[in-house]
Amino acid sequence: MERSLHQPMFFFLSMLAVTDLILSNTCVPKTFSVFWLGPQEITFSGCLTQMFFLHYSFAMDSAILLAMAFDRYVAVCFPLRYTTILTRQIITKIVMAIVSRSFCIIFPCVFLLKRLPFCRTLIIPHTYCEHIGIAQLACADISINIWYGFAVPVMTVTSDLILIGISYTLILCAFFNLPSQDARQKALNTCGSHVCVILIFYTPAMFSVLTHRFGHNIPHSFHILTANLYVAIPPALNPIIYGVKIKQIREKIILPFFPKGNY
Repeated sequence: MERSLHQPMFFFLSMLAVTDLILSNTCVPKTFSVFWLGPQEITFSGCLTQMFFLHYSFAMDSAILLAMAFDRYVAVCFPLRYTTILTRQIITKIVMAIVSRSFCIIFPCVFLLKRLPFCRTLIIPHTYCEHIGIAQLACADISINIWYGFAVPVMTVTSDLILIGISYTLILCAFFNLPSQDARQKALNTCGSHVCVILIFYTPAMFSVLTHRFGHNIPHSFHILTANLYVAIPPALNPIIYGVKIKQIREKIILPFFPKGNY
């Protein structure tokens, strides 16, 4: 509603906030009920729905962070052409690409799971439903599920990380070529909060994946704890980071409590 914040960076921030809400509301309420009330039941359709929105929102988050890295690259490397490059039409196309890519790579998981027969006690040793966790309960070969579950992160999250790394490499090159200290400080401030969010988002996720792959001697409860970290911590910290680091947002938050001139 604040017209002064109708810029590409803040539009991507609003997308990130909505996606974080989906991610946390998909898993955290059920997780709390498991912690407080013990093992809980969930229908198969409910489990598939939770699985879809969990992976969908995670893929969306990764794509949004890539879009934000591109936004920062344009802002630092082409500041005078920023508004002509990131037009409303381009932003719309980026948003459509983010939404459609995430949907197209995650929706097949639903069909891959629905085709499987389940003939034994369906107990998921986790606080929420995820693709491979459900597939492992089936009484059939799940090789396709395993390979697809391996290919999706490689094609999406890994490629997003590589492109984000390229963006910030170019940003660093431009950073050291800036003429004044003030310009460098401004560029550092505009990218600092985004780097913090990237680290908070990818670090718990990568740590969880690595512990599942190589930490065979680690207690299963620790695996569950790390898996819950990446669905709870980033959505909780992202608004705080952006609220503190970005001056425009910080001022709009402070203004209702401290009218202009009183702080």
